Amino acid sequence: MTAILLDTHAWAWSLTGDSRLSAKATALITAADSVFVSPISFFEIGQKVRIGKWPEMASFVTDLPSLLEEQGGRVTALAPEICLKGATLAWEHRDPFDRLLAVSAIDLGMPLISADVVFDTLPAVTRLW
Repeated sequence: MTAILLDTHAWAWSLTGDSRLSAKATALITAADSVFVSPISFFEIGQKVRIGKWPEMASFVTDLPSLLEEQGGRVTALAPEICLKGATLAWEHRDPFDRLLAVSAIDLGMPLISADVVFDTLPAVTRLW
């Protein structure tokens, strides 16, 4: 069984049909038995829509839970242990969204589908794109 975790932008691009979603990422998403999204991605999208940084997601924001369900996706847990691991992870990268995605991928043993090369600095994260 193959399971993957989507970075926020990868999930958003899959929803909008954005051409920035690589062909390899699209194939991996299609072929996966289980596709996961972190609860932090819901927060990130909502916050960026609210402050005007992601206007193209505004029409999707209220329907995100049902859209994930329609896609057959699942939500990962965001347990206190994950939050603490994200906060204390020995990694110079400061983005809290990325930190939580990284520790979720590590904890769940799933590759992370992401265009963001910053994850390549963490040997425990397998980034696919």
